[in-house]
Amino acid sequence: MNPPAFQRALDTLRAILDGPGVRPELDLEDMPAPQSLAPYAAALSGSVYRDDDTEVAMGRLIVLYDPEGRGGWTNGFRIVAYIRADLEPDIAADELAGPVAWSWLLEALEPAGYAGESGTITRAVSESFGDKSDEPSTTELELRASWSPTGDDLAGHVAAWCEVMCTTAGLPPTGVAELPDRPGGTGA
Repeated sequence: MNPPAFQRALDTLRAILDGPGVRPELDLEDMPAPQSLAPYAAALSGSVYRDDDTEVAMGRLIVLYDPEGRGGWTNGFRIVAYIRADLEPDIAADELAGPVAWSWLLEALEPAGYAGESGTITRAVSESFGDKSDEPSTTELELRASWSPTGDDLAGHVAAWCEVMCTTAGLPPTGVAELPDRPGGTGA
């Protein structure tokens, strides 16, 4: 039997998976959680797709729970997030891409409440050679982060992870419509 706090976390994850989609471009699924990181763990995977069904971002969110607590964890919980998104080469070359992506995460987590945040952001360029030399170079951003929620409700943390995954994929924030492409650039 799961401890009550972890069972509430599982119920929250199940409600998100069984509920209406967070965003139409985002597909969430349950996935096996690593069992060696904490006595209790659950995990989600997510993918962001463009209109042509091309995956442009993916991620994993792992909820760890130790009823005895651990140093730096609040409420016995720790959340571990991973996001990988394709980037335009000019954005990947910008030195501010990492700090900006980190600020997206912290801003998204602010309403949910968090503590002890840590992480890394990697910008990578992949070039193909030999038999693969016809494949174009790709650029991507990887965000790896962990934090402790300051409250018991994890729904806001899942929502923050989803929002950052969509933002890194180049989608507008929830509730903001994309402007259609217009001839002449700005449409002015």
